[in-house]
Amino acid sequence: MILLTRVDHRLLHGQVAVSWTSTLGADCILIANDELMVNELKKTTIKLAKPSGVKLVIKSIEDSIVALRSGVTDKYKLFIVVESIVDAARIAENVPGVKQINLGGIKASEGTKNISKAINISEKEEELIRKMVSDGVEVEIRQVPGDKKIKAISVL
Repeated sequence: MILLTRVDHRLLHGQVAVSWTSTLGADCILIANDELMVNELKKTTIKLAKPSGVKLVIKSIEDSIVALRSGVTDKYKLFIVVESIVDAARIAENVPGVKQINLGGIKASEGTKNISKAINISEKEEELIRKMVSDGVEVEIRQVPGDKKIKAISVL
């Protein structure tokens, strides 16, 4: 069962590993990221942040979609973490079980606008958020579980 999909440019770090995983009751974290498949140093660093007692799986976006659609992940209470809205939208479009996306941290870059304390999006990302919402996916903004949930569409 997919509990939540989170967009965070830092992927797995203390805040995600501890507060989100425990609040959700997740027993497995899936990091869906293409870069980690070729960057061993970054992959090793991510593995160090894994909370004890929680399974960590790192796959490319495409392999994640295949695994999620195949049913092999159904036995887990799954927390998915991706690096970008583009990756989240790709998974949401291809995996019917993705019903909620949390925007947690997206760094500023050229051509982005700030929509929340730690969320900066481009026009293309705004379009993707609007499409996901129109497709029935809840897209919300919260850095930590205790923050008030803000629907992303309300700040666009």
